[in-house]
Amino acid sequence: MRSFQVLCFLGVLRAACGLPHIRWCTISVEEMAKCNDMNSAFAEANILPRLSCVRGGSASNCTYLIKNNMADAVTLDGGSIYQAGKEYNLKPVVGEVYDQEMGTSYYAVAVTRKDSFITINSLEGARSCHTGINRTVGWNVPVGYLIDSGRLAVMGCNIPTAVSEYFNASCVPGANAANYPKSLCQLCRGDGQSKCERNSDEPYYDYSGAFRCLAEGAGNVAFVKHSTVSENTDGQTLPSWSQQLHSSDFQLLCRDGSTAEVTEWRSCHLARVPAHAVVVRPDTDGSRVFQMLDQGQQRFRGKGSSFQMFDSATYSGKNLLFKDSTTALVPITNQTYQAWLGEEYLHAMQGLGCDPSRLPESLRWCVVSTEEIWKCGKMADAFKKKNLKPEIQCVSAGTKEQCMEMVQKKESDAVTLGGADIYTAGKTYGLVPAAGESYSADDSSSAYYAVALVKRNASSALAFSDLNGKKSCHTGYGRMAGWSIPIGLLIKRGFIKPKDCNLPQAVSDFFSASCVPSANRDNYPSKLCELCIGDGNGNNKCAATSQERYYSYSGAFRCLVEDSGDVAFVKHSTVFENTDGKSHDPWALHLKSSNFQLLCPNGARAEVTQYAQCHLGQVPAQAVMVHADTNIFAVYGLLDKAQDFFGNDSNGNGFKMFDSMDFSGTDLLFKDSTVKTVPVREKRTYREWLGKEYLEALEGMQSLQCSAEAAIPVNSVVLLAASALLLGVCSS
Repeated sequence: MRSFQVLCFLGVLRAACGLPHIRWCTISVEEMAKCNDMNSAFAEANILPRLSCVRGGSASNCTYLIKNNMADAVTLDGGSIYQAGKEYNLKPVVGEVYDQEMGTSYYAVAVTRKDSFITINSLEGARSCHTGINRTVGWNVPVGYLIDSGRLAVMGCNIPTAVSEYFNASCVPGANAANYPKSLCQLCRGDGQSKCERNSDEPYYDYSGAFRCLAEGAGNVAFVKHSTVSENTDGQTLPSWSQQLHSSDFQLLCRDGSTAEVTEWRSCHLARVPAHAVVVRPDTDGSRVFQMLDQGQQRFRGKGSSFQMFDSATYSGKNLLFKDSTTALVPITNQTYQAWLGEEYLHAMQGLGCDPSRLPESLRWCVVSTEEIWKCGKMADAFKKKNLKPEIQCVSAGTKEQCMEMVQKKESDAVTLGGADIYTAGKTYGLVPAAGESYSADDSSSAYYAVALVKRNASSALAFSDLNGKKSCHTGYGRMAGWSIPIGLLIKRGFIKPKDCNLPQAVSDFFSASCVPSANRDNYPSKLCELCIGDGNGNNKCAATSQERYYSYSGAFRCLVEDSGDVAFVKHSTVFENTDGKSHDPWALHLKSSNFQLLCPNGARAEVTQYAQCHLGQVPAQAVMVHADTNIFAVYGLLDKAQDFFGNDSNGNGFKMFDSMDFSGTDLLFKDSTVKTVPVREKRTYREWLGKEYLEALEGMQSLQCSAEAAIPVNSVVLLAASALLLGVCSS
């Protein structure tokens, strides 16, 4: 028995001993003084468990001490709760309440004047007002939200620089050190040394100051808390301000791009900000901590008591141990940091989680061909000359799947994949998307459409239902837009009827002749390659390489242009990339996009610009896949900055990210049809990136048994495409 008491005294088996005393971690000298007084007050009142105080020095040090059983509890703000939970699995057990209306939270909002016409989607280039550097509603939430939602790209984890480039000018009190861009203090109004200070000497500091920055016309948007406008308008405006203000002149910016009245902050805000909370180790009984604090608040929060838990004035400080605005402490039921912080705030913290000290010096890009190695090397050199970070290193592998394995083992960092490869990378190797491709300047949906393209012909009324007996041009066997989706749709409609699961024979029987690169296989009908022409010498006919001139998107389109086929199955952007002067190839020099039309599944025809309404199916775009531990915001930040220099064919910087012509190949590193790289936004997993229909297609295909009696699912076009492909695997 005595040895057990000794163990308890030494701090070992404290959970088993029921926390005989709670060691409170303090983060400053003032807080240590208040803690010692609280200890004495609690002891005199015989409050149990007993309290003792530990000098931590900072929030991060306190969480480390708690994790290593050298302290038991500390009160943290939302950002520190996020770090403590993520790094050490500490849990919140007691929360602060600030008023009856708000309970254990308040709201971070973006405020503008009603006559500004600014939305959350048009903030770039605006002038911004912030409560202070690294403050919750004035910096952490809005900046984290902008990064997380893909609106703000950050290269090299340098968030202050990214913010300075995103906004035209700002006032961010406290951002006046030498390592901060000067534009972050440009709008501030303090005199001399007081300008941009993080104290009341700077008129635009804190909640009221950031709102004043907006009200006096210095900024276009102010990031404040939900009550700031009402506290400074409608008779509450201080005389020192330039004018008396009316709340009706201001509005909130909502996450969906709309605006709302300033009273509608519950539904229109950037994030609900959680109250401060007491955190402990996961094995600590939170009810014991609340038991002690609840006894304390009943004794020491009213007037006349010798010690005040929620008042720090005696110690020449503010918010010591607890926020001074706290009215009560309450137990937390769902004791996980994720539940306490909430999804909105959690995502904002993830956006801010890019730590420059943890960023690798180089990003190792995995490539699978000689041509890709060549282009990757040129990309690495081009990026380095522009001082883009992290630098690119090129790593070679034999196959895409070998690349996936190397990224999983952290022998490589990134690989560009599409279609079923993304599925394999996510499901088998645990990789996640970090950035995607977009194939239209007006579209950031990270997807493309599979279409049936024909020539405009007034004398012909060819419709989708009339394709039997026609000649067809395909991008390649097993490819999504050129094979899987159109053939699957034709099966769904009952036009193609495979017998004994012999899909190649069924397609050969349906079309009079075709060019399906890669269909030159044993036991495949020769008609599938009949229209192919190979290279200039007639060699490599029906090969799945650029040596077959009718291969891939442009090749299938060329097959149609040269009247080899009646219909080309391609993606929606193919016609635009090869007409109206966009292509310098001799066969495409004089083509006009207006000379082509789309065949719609409903039997109609449509203009090539109407692909969103007239298409055979939607296909997820390629994505840059990385290890789950990799900071996706750093990867996208690099690519976004790089495409400013190298994304446009006429950039004049030599290297072209989305062009493979100089390297004797097609779609190297990125698809040549890529217009820009885009953030993944909410599509953080391979399943979210691919989408429900595409996943059903791949998983349906894997689960189906090939037999003459196999039923064909009909719940979606893409799923049908998969079930049609019982002999192969789809790839984009």
